[in-house]
Order: sequence, then structure tokens, then C-alpha cells
Amino acid sequence: MWIYGLPKGFEKLGHKVKTCNPSKKTEQLIKQFKPTLIMAIGWTPANSTPSKQRLIAKLVKMSGAPFVYWSTEDPGYTEDFSLPLIRRTKPNFVFTIHRPTVHKFRNKSLHAAHLDFGSDPATHRRLKSVKKYKGEAAVVANAYPQLYIQKPGHYRFKSLRKLVHPFLKAGVHVDFYGRNWGRMKKMFNANVPKSWTHGYLPYKDAIKVYNSVKFVIGPQNAEDRLTQRTYEVMASGGLLITDDTPEVRKWFKPGRELLVSNSAQETKKLIVKYMKNPRLREKIRANAVKAAARHTYQKRAAYVIKTLRKHGII
Repeated sequence: MWIYGLPKGFEKLGHKVKTCNPSKKTEQLIKQFKPTLIMAIGWTPANSTPSKQRLIAKLVKMSGAPFVYWSTEDPGYTEDFSLPLIRRTKPNFVFTIHRPTVHKFRNKSLHAAHLDFGSDPATHRRLKSVKKYKGEAAVVANAYPQLYIQKPGHYRFKSLRKLVHPFLKAGVHVDFYGRNWGRMKKMFNANVPKSWTHGYLPYKDAIKVYNSVKFVIGPQNAEDRLTQRTYEVMASGGLLITDDTPEVRKWFKPGRELLVSNSAQETKKLIVKYMKNPRLREKIRANAVKAAARHTYQKRAAYVIKTLRKHGII
């Protein structure tokens, strides 16, 4: 997934980029490639364990290049994952998707700044609809049943109920793509036929779904940040219906570039208004692509370089 993100932004700026999973072979790759900057991103199989994190630290030290970590799991896993990784790998700079966490990192004497998700126009773009994925509405996300058991009141689940319930109640066919939706029947106060849940969807196939349905239902995880999917759906020309949050309104115009809802009743009104009006849907989809162009990974990469230069890291 990350290969189609920030690395593409650096490439579009004219930089040579290598992506890899840390291993014994990586030492030779680093010696051959001679990087002037090394970045670790998110929580992936490449950095998920203490031993892998210690290996990253060893490889970075050997390279002599500045090391940057982009922390994409904040604030939910700052204490459990981000900070332990930072302690072991000792990055020269930390970017986080969550603004308040910037101050938390700085209070720990870390150089830190905010860096949000984005999209890559070559990957997330308008396509012709694909018959296999054609439909009325779709959710493309993992279900997280374990989190639901632990925290049923989590913002994500409130968002899903507010956005999904009205579609189901209105008898609209909603396709669920992602892991474990079959284990979430209790969350929806409506029958979800088994044939509507499709399991894991390859990352690049998600763009096909966005281009093939009338509505893309995109839950948010909190009011103070945006999901990665927000940018990717809009860049792909999907008609995104999501939560009405301050962060959504900070960057995008509801009713012009996407649809937002504060309640199940509001979602119902949006369904009635836009379901049978392809002209209005198309107008918003076209505007969404233009709006997403302000948030490309090329621009994110340029911001990373500017910030690192400002702090004397590179």
C-alpha cells in the first residue's frame, strides 16, 4: 500500500527511490544505493517487531544517512507502538498524521511536524466503471470486530452506523469490501446478506470500486484527522459520503466536493437527493478530483524536504 504513496511523491520530484523490507540483504542494497535519506512509514510487517526495529536502527547507523519516521498510527497507538519504535530506531525527525501528537513528541525532545495522508494521481484516478464492482453503494475498509468488542462506542463505529444504517434501511444494496465484515452483524440494525460481504480487496482494486458505484461510504476514525481513504476516494473520482467533521470542512467543501452527514436522518436525505440524480453526482465527482489534486504525495514529499531542510536534517 505505502509503495503507491509518499515514495511516488519523491519520484515525481525527480528523486531516486528504493523501497525495501529490512533484512540481511538490505545492508548490501544500502551500500550500492547510497541513500541520502531513509524513511520508515507506518506499522507494517517491515517494522512490526522490536527485532526488526533494532535491525532498522543498525542499518541506518551503518548508512550514515538521516532517518525519518512517519507515524501513521497516532494517537491510538502512540504509546503502544510509535514511541517504542522511536526509542529503538532514534529517528532524526518524526512526522505524524495527528496534530496534537506533534506537541507530545516535541515534549519528549523530538523534532516533529504534522504530515497528512494524500493521493497519487497515477494510482488514484478516474477509470471506466468495472462490471464486477458496479453497484449502488460500497464500503471499502476492514471491520475490526475485536476493536468493536473492546470499544463499541469508538468514533469509527458511530460513523459506520450513521452512514451505513440509512442505506440498509432504505433497501439500498451496499457491498462491503474488507476483512471480517461477516463478524459485524450485531453492529447493523438491519439484515446484511452474506452475498454483500466480499472479504479482502487488493489495494489497487479499491480504485475500481470507487469508480463503479454511486456512493462510496467512507467512515472517519475521529473528528481531528482524516483517513487515508478520504483522499484516495476523492482523487479516484468517487462520490464520497463521510462524517461532517471540522477536519473534513477544513480541507473540503461539502455539497461541492463530497457529501457529509451529522446523523442517520441527514444521510437518508442525501440518499434521496443524490440516488436518482446522476448529473449532480457527476458534478461532485469531478470537483472531488480537483480538490484532491491539492493534496498529492508529490506536494507532501516537497513539504517533507522543506521541513527537513528547515531543521537542518538534510
